[in-house]
Amino acid sequence: MEESYVKLFVQQTSLYNRLLLPQTLCGGLPHLIQSWLRNCLYAALLYFIASLFCFTFWKSYSSSSKADADADADAADAAATGTFISREGMVEQIGVTLKAVPLGVFLHTGMEYVVEMGWTKCFPHISDVGLLAYLCYVLVYLALVEAGTYWVHRLLHQIKPLYKHLHRRHHLYRKEASLSPFAGWAVHPVEGILMGLPHGIAMFIVPTHFTTHLALFLAQGAWGVAIHDRSNEMHWPLMDAGYHTSHHTSSHHNYGNFTIWMDQLFGTLQPPNSRIKCYSP
Repeated sequence: MEESYVKLFVQQTSLYNRLLLPQTLCGGLPHLIQSWLRNCLYAALLYFIASLFCFTFWKSYSSSSKADADADADAADAAATGTFISREGMVEQIGVTLKAVPLGVFLHTGMEYVVEMGWTKCFPHISDVGLLAYLCYVLVYLALVEAGTYWVHRLLHQIKPLYKHLHRRHHLYRKEASLSPFAGWAVHPVEGILMGLPHGIAMFIVPTHFTTHLALFLAQGAWGVAIHDRSNEMHWPLMDAGYHTSHHTSSHHNYGNFTIWMDQLFGTLQPPNSRIKCYSP
């Protein structure tokens, strides 16, 4: 790849760094360190914004809190009958997430680096390939990410050492009442890297518009928050929160990323049922 062409990627990431980082403090740092700091900040902002936009959860949580406040039951009875995670529980999930983010974003920063070095099939402008080719590439990219994320997630469950040392951290929230949007990223940092790896691999296989890659990676992060909001809204073919709540309570179904198609293909789909209490407006 020509050096002048590759420089376009560096210019793009440098622009993102300047937009988000205070240059008086960070301007003298190496480009790679700036990108890592920017990705840490991006991740934290996305996490909290996506969590706060889970209106279904917060509406139900507010109603539940009001009902608990009006009840005459003592504290022990309230704990036994509670249907929502406590504030302390959500703070714990936030703490786990913020500890994982600095290491987790090494993957994304590394993916930007290999793009800037010209080692991937990324291209900077849609006009470089044309709109039709761009759309076809996006579909192939999404298919690879969907398949890759499904198998990473499934293997994190089926390979016992991986589950014990990595994925079990996230599945401490195995009861519906322990879930909240803040649980979405409450994972071991190495697991976060593994779950994002399909995005990086896809860039070496299929021509990928760099900005679209960044947007889809961020979309997966926001989606990971949203599917922990316990809503029972289902929009075929999406792997909605109802499916993922069922995953947390069974641990052997619904490994998919954005859609249910991989679970349907490999026989691991379990629709939410009446035993799973989900809340919707």
